[in-house]
Amino acid sequence: MNILKVKDKDCMTIALEGRLDTVTAPEMVETVKELDCKELVVDLEKLEYISSAGLRALLVCKKAADQCGASFCVKNPTQPVFEVMRMSGFDKVLTIQRD
Repeated sequence: MNILKVKDKDCMTIALEGRLDTVTAPEMVETVKELDCKELVVDLEKLEYISSAGLRALLVCKKAADQCGASFCVKNPTQPVFEVMRMSGFDKVLTIQRD
């Protein structure tokens, strides 16, 4: 998995590419350990697959954002990833922006 982390003023965007699973989820969680922004966006436009470990990583990111008072959203999930999120109820827990 490739992770691109971009910080622009008060917004941090983490763009993921490939698979977010048991092997790659810890790397993503590590990127938000010292969160210092007002908005955290996780861009899933190029994510092909997400497992339950990946879903958990998204919750960890949301919790990190909540703890520092930042807003959190998931942006542009691919259809297969969105379906997993929808079937697991994550579309009710996370703010998801779809273009």
